Amino acid sequence: MVFRLLSFFVLSAAGIFFLSFRPSSPSTPSTGSKLVRTIIIDAGHGGKDFGAQGEFSSEKDICLSVSLKLGQLIQQKYPDIKLLYTRTEDTYPTLYERADFANNNKGDLFICVHVNSAGDVVKKEFIGNKTVTTYVGKGSKRRKVTKQVPQYRTYRLPSPAKGTETYIWGANKSEEKEVAVRENAPMMAEENYQSFYGTVDPSSPEFAALALLKTKQYFKRSATFAGLIQDEFVKVGRVDRDVRQRPVPIWVLQATAMPSVLIETGFISNREEEVYLNSEAGQNELSQCVLRALGNYLNWLDQRNSEEATPSHSKFQTVPAPVDTRRFLEYIEEREKIRMGK
Repeated sequence: MVFRLLSFFVLSAAGIFFLSFRPSSPSTPSTGSKLVRTIIIDAGHGGKDFGAQGEFSSEKDICLSVSLKLGQLIQQKYPDIKLLYTRTEDTYPTLYERADFANNNKGDLFICVHVNSAGDVVKKEFIGNKTVTTYVGKGSKRRKVTKQVPQYRTYRLPSPAKGTETYIWGANKSEEKEVAVRENAPMMAEENYQSFYGTVDPSSPEFAALALLKTKQYFKRSATFAGLIQDEFVKVGRVDRDVRQRPVPIWVLQATAMPSVLIETGFISNREEEVYLNSEAGQNELSQCVLRALGNYLNWLDQRNSEEATPSHSKFQTVPAPVDTRRFLEYIEEREKIRMGK
């Protein structure tokens, strides 16, 4: 009897030792992670803001549908994570309200769902020469000159651009500024724009400096999550357009005090992509990809060194409505000093 009890305790101890040092599987993340307690899902555009337009659909509707599907999947797999939406209907929360909502609810991750668009491709085709007659000289020296002038036909074709790309916050860059301008445009059209955003110009160097100060602690997490999202898209055959930084900062990425990503799920300007984006199968596939990426992200966080743990939420987590860029920068600097105990 004593021998059997001793054997039982030895085997139990060995089992506990083995299980304690067993590496975690990337496909089965812990649902009890203390690092991600609240996720904010933001369906881009909405209401009066249709976003990009395709042949038969609008960006705002695709964003909402994919966001709700993604949220349902997250709730099913991670019931202990608090999930919040910036919108669940065809409404338009201002960009300020979206960021403020995420900050006030102390989000640990911000997922923004969008649809991309590309302008038509302009083609120029040679259609032949035209005989043009002119006269040169004066009086008796005047003579007729005939020459052949090439003629061209200009026409447009839908852009062949396709695939997915995931954006994180970014400082100013010179290329592709029109993409970011398109995303920020509704912000400029909102009522009481100045009272919400002050004189902050998302395309200004000052705002870029603000972004560097405010989001440096979240950069690695945002970039890692974005990379994991793109990895999952590649696995199902989506064209990989990589992880990118917005040339001109986007408000919802810059003003959210947490790791944040903006997912461009596909190109509504491409007929094939538009059909995919509006299909049940396409939306389910996109949602499943982000869900798997989230699982890998949670595992990555759990394996991080303790020194990179999420900063504790304090009263300085919420970003107030800035009066101007300088005041906003001063606020961030003060927040950093307090966080660092200075």
